[in-house]
Amino acid sequence: MSTNTITSLKVLSKKVKSTVEATLQETGGLLRLAPCWVPRSFLQPGKRLKLHPDDLYAYGLNRGGIDERWFASTTPAANENRTPDEGLSYVVAGKVRFTLQQAVAECGATIVGSEIWSKYKRWPVYSKFFDNMGPIPHHMHQSAAQAKRVGQEGKPESYYFPPQHNNVGNNFPYTFFGLEPGTTKAQVRRCLENWNKGDNGILDLSKAYRLQTGTGWLVPPCILHAPGSLCTYEPQWGSDVFGMYQSLVEGREVPWSLLVKDVPKKHHQDLDYLVEQLDWESNVDPNFKDNHFLEPIPVGDTADQGYVDRWIVYGKVYNEQLFTAKELTVDPGAECKITDTGAYGLICVQGRGTINGQTINSPKLIRFTELTEDEFFCTAQGSSAGVVFKNTSTTEPLVCLRYFGPEANPSAPGIKAAKA
Repeated sequence: MSTNTITSLKVLSKKVKSTVEATLQETGGLLRLAPCWVPRSFLQPGKRLKLHPDDLYAYGLNRGGIDERWFASTTPAANENRTPDEGLSYVVAGKVRFTLQQAVAECGATIVGSEIWSKYKRWPVYSKFFDNMGPIPHHMHQSAAQAKRVGQEGKPESYYFPPQHNNVGNNFPYTFFGLEPGTTKAQVRRCLENWNKGDNGILDLSKAYRLQTGTGWLVPPCILHAPGSLCTYEPQWGSDVFGMYQSLVEGREVPWSLLVKDVPKKHHQDLDYLVEQLDWESNVDPNFKDNHFLEPIPVGDTADQGYVDRWIVYGKVYNEQLFTAKELTVDPGAECKITDTGAYGLICVQGRGTINGQTINSPKLIRFTELTEDEFFCTAQGSSAGVVFKNTSTTEPLVCLRYFGPEANPSAPGIKAAKA
């Protein structure tokens, strides 16, 4: 958002609550959101976010290319030299704009639901499209306990590879996960010792899986992973902590600072501490795929009614359901009313139609400052009352992804149950 827009928001802050309440009354619980673009200085954009090619470096070449779009986010991006609102989604209500973070702070349980507000006092999750030309370094995200040592929160995450954003696989559509069974801590420590010698060889200790569009993975904290080059929908916890364990990727240096970014300063050269950050049992699990791979599961038998809703992210992290996600497909000309049990962020990835009477469509190309009609936040109350999706096309399905907060879907399948 422009500086002028941010300034005007400060003037309007007292009106946020009344504006939100009036909007929710009008839309049946929906808030329209503007695109939230995030650059990464150490990565190369994959060019599948529908962002205009002239805008890939809209933040400036020094900030890096835009290879992420964040959805319904109240989580700041942990980038150096970031803009004040980087990573924060904006609500669009007529000619008024303010962050979703402001809306949640002012309206609390009205937006995120009483259970989430009571426990977290915020919207504690977010999702994004991650779109890179090639693979990224083998890395992990700290657990809640580890991240707390540096004043942050841990970061479990999940992946889904939407076919609509993966017409090409780019340079390396394979992801390394974990470590080969039998790998020792001494071997990983040796990789860290060899950091400045070139490729430190960490991938020699891991295994790559070919990525399949229309499937996904659940990735708890402290598990090494080197995401491949498919565009990925990533519901995750509201944190941006990580540690890179690979020193060289496609010939590009990974600085040591990205390994220790979220590590207490006294441990920045403590190789044993860095190795012990890893959840060893999970990393060397011989049944890793069985315990983390996600295949879509229909919510019900509704195809003859003109729509199909499917679980695309499910399962628990350390026995807690921290986030879930669904993919709704509505046939051309069809209409359905979808009732859920929690608030959610929604992005339309294909087609056009209406959602509670509000226009929704998936754009072909987006300029950096352009407002779209493809993203909404649905409140807990709006979700439980039911949202009406209507596909106004006669030829193309309407496809929407939506992600939910913690413990919102007690009926969601577990990974083991899904494979039984």
